[in-house]
Amino acid sequence: TWLDSYKVDGFSQKHVFITGCDSGFGHLLARQLDGKGLHVVAACLTEKGAADLTAAASSRLKTLLLNVTDSASIGRAVESVSKEVGERGLWGLVNNAGRSVPIGPTEWMKLEDFTKVLDVNLIGVIEVTLQFLPLLKKAQGRVVNVASVLGRLSLTGGGYCLSKWGVEAFSDSLRRDMHPFGIKVSIIEPGFFKTAVTRLDLIEADLRRLWTRLPQDVKDSYGETYFDDYVKAQNFSMGLLCSPDISKVTRCMEHALTARFPRTRYSAGWDAKLFWIPLSYLPSCVSDFVTNMFLPLPKNQRNV
Repeated sequence: TWLDSYKVDGFSQKHVFITGCDSGFGHLLARQLDGKGLHVVAACLTEKGAADLTAAASSRLKTLLLNVTDSASIGRAVESVSKEVGERGLWGLVNNAGRSVPIGPTEWMKLEDFTKVLDVNLIGVIEVTLQFLPLLKKAQGRVVNVASVLGRLSLTGGGYCLSKWGVEAFSDSLRRDMHPFGIKVSIIEPGFFKTAVTRLDLIEADLRRLWTRLPQDVKDSYGETYFDDYVKAQNFSMGLLCSPDISKVTRCMEHALTARFPRTRYSAGWDAKLFWIPLSYLPSCVSDFVTNMFLPLPKNQRNV
């Protein structure tokens, strides 16, 4: 719409802090905003991620190392950003860091498989946001949280869908609570894209770990070919759905940070807009039926 074209001014005076910049959405967004003249502070988990980004960006872009599951690491990041922004405060915070594995059938999980993912994708987002709020209030800035279509429709077991539903709820309450202070909160809901989160080799290796440690009677209830059938079905559906054009997502993030009237929710990708989000509004029996079409059936299924 015409409202979308209205941009805030003074890019050269604005600082944006982005988590998860080693690769994927975070890496591309950091370069994109740097190219537009904003001051980007890009948080990476690894030295290599930071070095790769530094090599690809202008001297204006700063990197720092951050582990979002470590309070002390977040505290150091806040201190560093605070020095960088001074009295101006922080214009944008993009909570993009995330992990997907362990992901798979619920019965294959142990509690720590859930917490590994929740600690990064949900608790990490909450703590980073809380620690950066004073700087955001100074600038009457923006928070951009990366959720997923899996925060609208739970397609698989493990901590990933839970974490993204949590990000949706946290963002909704944060938006309402911070509105009086001039802080705007946007949620990005990407469909399936080719990033480290959807790397099939990593997902398959972890699924094999989960399957291998299952008691024999549980394996028997699924059938000996179930693991291979599951991996095959997953590879097929991900191959069909995963888009390589991650700029569809970073364009939404950029709009949330630079538009005068940012949206509350952005769905990115044809599959999100035309399939997953519409499906999330349909009765559960319909979404269950569609979801089950993507996966094999266990050998000992009970016809209820």
